[in-house]
Amino acid sequence: AGKAEEITNKEALKNWEALRFLKNVSILEVPDSSLIPKLGADIIVDALLGTGVKGKLRPPILQFVQKINSMHGFKVAVDIPTGINSDTGEVLGEAVKADLTITFYKPKKGLEKAKEYVGKLTVKEIGLPKEIETFTGPGDVFLVIKKRPPESHKGDFGRLLVIGGSETFSGAPALVALAALRTGVDLAYVAAPEKTAYTIASMSPNLITIKLEGEHLNPQVISNLKEYINIATAVVLGPGLGLHPETKEAVKKILEMVEKAGKPLLLDADGLKAFSEFKKTLNVPLVLTPHAGEYMLLTERKLPESLNERVVNVQKTASELNCVILLKGPVDIVADGERFKLNFTGNAGMTVGGTGDVLSGVVGAFLAQKADPFEAAAAGAFVNGAAGDLVFEEKGYHMLATDLIEAIPKILNNPMKYGRVLKTRG
Repeated sequence: AGKAEEITNKEALKNWEALRFLKNVSILEVPDSSLIPKLGADIIVDALLGTGVKGKLRPPILQFVQKINSMHGFKVAVDIPTGINSDTGEVLGEAVKADLTITFYKPKKGLEKAKEYVGKLTVKEIGLPKEIETFTGPGDVFLVIKKRPPESHKGDFGRLLVIGGSETFSGAPALVALAALRTGVDLAYVAAPEKTAYTIASMSPNLITIKLEGEHLNPQVISNLKEYINIATAVVLGPGLGLHPETKEAVKKILEMVEKAGKPLLLDADGLKAFSEFKKTLNVPLVLTPHAGEYMLLTERKLPESLNERVVNVQKTASELNCVILLKGPVDIVADGERFKLNFTGNAGMTVGGTGDVLSGVVGAFLAQKADPFEAAAAGAFVNGAAGDLVFEEKGYHMLATDLIEAIPKILNNPMKYGRVLKTRG
């Protein structure tokens, strides 16, 4: 279906060239639906389109589907019947009604809901390792990146509110916000104590700062945040907050405000430490990003040495708190109550201060763009580590957190090229 000269995919073109040299195989190019030949066959193989098709079928594919359905032979669909959305099972106008569908590795989600089109379902192995589902990779990035229509407006791709900073720490919330902007969020707001907010504003004209009275976050000023929580599409709470008793009380009240507003939330650093003292399940999409020490504060138990046992431990905690946990370490563990992924990107140069803040900004941006929390955390871990690996190639162990921020667009623009793990640990 279509013209051979219009094949752009390298693998498809390679297979087409190989097919042309097969003897005893008749090949017909059908660029127009009016040219579909009158054929009959005992077995018809539907391999018109693969997974990922979303819109209604168009000519000549639509007419091919109609032709296949009108034939009396035994119909075999490869991977998924043409015209079925592989994720939802939706019929895209019309679809091939197969007698047999041969899919690969595991059944696609949509097959269960499209049984009348699938026929008998057979799953075949194609050599993919089991780890493909448990290791992060470029595919996780493609899951969370949104397409941008030409008619898009400011704010359509997320407004992230970062609440952090104190009289001691001004860099952490700034790094979060700048990383979020580089990840693609449209607007980044930073709410911080007044003097700290002025310092943050001087770091970049791209940041919108909300100046709160006092030298640290306190309950008296959090009413000023209600407006910004309501307009935000996600909130990051914690970087650089400090642990003043008033700040801990303010964190508790902010969580109530965020929960009432129903906004996705990421808790990191001091926000996570404060949460550990009164932890409870929250009725919002929640991502926690502890390192090993913060995880021990959260759970009051030591992490096992074995990676497999750590995964079980983190999954259990995530289930108890109804959240996603991104446990930072030499191998990052991302888990909710049912799923887990391991991230192997990153290197020992990333022990420099601020790389965790960059991670929060990346994950926060994906949350602000309405990504699933587990998918946001998995993609964020991969992107942050891959950015660190890219910087390591040039700067070695002399990288800065700001270097990672500038590398983020390269990873997002071509995760297949840059998403390679460097052997730099140890």
